Amino acid sequence: MPNFAATRNATGFRAALRAGLMLATALMLTAPATAQPVSITAPNIVLMDLNSRSVLFSRGADEPLLAASLTKLMTLATVFRELKSGKISLDTEFPVSVHAWRTGGAPSGTSTMFAAVKSRVRVEDLIIGAAALAGNDACIVLAEGLAGSEQAFVARMNAYAAELGLVSARFHSPTGLPPAEDKISARDLATIAAVLIRDYPDYYKYFAVPEMTWSKVKQSNKNTLLGSSLGVDGLGAGYAKESGYGIVVAAVQNGQRLIAVVHGAKSEKDRADDARRLLEWGFRSFGDRLLFTSRSQIAYASVYGGAQGSVPLVGKGDIHILAQQGTNERFTAKVVYRGPLRAPITKGAEVAKLRVFRGDQIALEVPLYAAEDIATGSLLGRAMDSAYEFAAGLVRAAVRRVFTRNS
Repeated sequence: MPNFAATRNATGFRAALRAGLMLATALMLTAPATAQPVSITAPNIVLMDLNSRSVLFSRGADEPLLAASLTKLMTLATVFRELKSGKISLDTEFPVSVHAWRTGGAPSGTSTMFAAVKSRVRVEDLIIGAAALAGNDACIVLAEGLAGSEQAFVARMNAYAAELGLVSARFHSPTGLPPAEDKISARDLATIAAVLIRDYPDYYKYFAVPEMTWSKVKQSNKNTLLGSSLGVDGLGAGYAKESGYGIVVAAVQNGQRLIAVVHGAKSEKDRADDARRLLEWGFRSFGDRLLFTSRSQIAYASVYGGAQGSVPLVGKGDIHILAQQGTNERFTAKVVYRGPLRAPITKGAEVAKLRVFRGDQIALEVPLYAAEDIATGSLLGRAMDSAYEFAAGLVRAAVRRVFTRNS
């Protein structure tokens, strides 16, 4: 296992000025970026391994994109959360309002499950209508039934997105229908897919329902890759004129699960072809690599006002990443935390993050924890730390003034 000496430097100049002081411990594993998979033409791509949470390939991963129908992934994650908490059940019935019927039902000319106006529909059927058919009426009925209105439900969606750390996500509807400009990045779409699979296994299965008949209308699942030889078993697709065709799919082969996000494709065919090639390349090209064992002290974080000036950092269990097979692929890693940390610190507290890069793209981000308790230091020690922080504050203020003048 690598044993890295801790070094400290400022990272993210603008962020450091806004947030105080962001410290980074550099773990030097510098190496070339991963080779691009063949014939992937879409501008926004993420390929993620679910088990290790490694990002195997990405391009334009953090650009906010029009989500369109892919908004429904966050809608369903919010519904699944309510189910898991016991606030509703699969047998709970919600009424189909005139608004839901007119906006997302048969008169709308959009994707619909054809729920009849003023009828009552079970939550399980609405979930299938949303997950398998991308039914806009199903999503609106769920939103109104759970929160009283679309707007109130969207507030829950955005609050949940913030809890999940989806920094790009801005939702304005449960459907993605225009004129709502729901936006999210490819990376955050992959994260939502991972949450749906990992946190809601009892409900994720609804993405794989092959067909549904409602109001005497039989429709097939909208995911054209479902059931292919790739092992695809979910999620969904979307389209917006401004940003093109997008898809988020998950597939399993030999116990390995990959999530592929493709956005900005020029046609439905290009979207499906890109996703297929991305998954094929991922399954055949990567193998597991152990970065740190559960016993590894990965780095040290500076501590203010403590009996010790630093605290060792560890992961929760072994930390793995997928690396290209047949190559000596290496990585660049940083331990990032807002600091110095303030004593007292409790062993096991989450205090930092490990970020591992392929080239300039984030391949893995995991939390790090204090490996031991750090008690409050002596009065003299705290006084010395205070003097240091005062001096550092003056330096930061001077840098901030220079930055403001030159911006």
